[in-house]
Amino acid sequence: QVQLVESGGGLVQAGGSLRLSCAASGSIYSFNVMGWYRQTPGQQRELVAAISSGGSANYADSAKGRFTISRDNAKNTVYLQMNSLKPDDTAVYYCKLTNFRTTTLNYDYWGQGTQVTVSS
Repeated sequence: QVQLVESGGGLVQAGGSLRLSCAASGSIYSFNVMGWYRQTPGQQRELVAAISSGGSANYADSAKGRFTISRDNAKNTVYLQMNSLKPDDTAVYYCKLTNFRTTTLNYDYWGQGTQVTVSS
């Protein structure tokens, strides 16, 4: 089992910045991917950014140029630096860890979510 604890959400004005953190504990495989997703009421959860244990990152188009994902493997922690925030970024942000036992066998774990609200 894996436990994920998120922190760093809150209320910020448009144009401001926030940094989200997600600390993982438990049975973490050597090859894993950690990412951030977000969800608004009535909408599907969508990928914001993800980063592998090897450091390869990918971003949603909406996040490119404004958000930066990074990780500290020694601390099993992933970060999301969000700059130039817009009201459209308002959502509950969820951390996800995917453990890869093989390339086709993997296990997903989710955090409890943290609210990000951007006021105009």
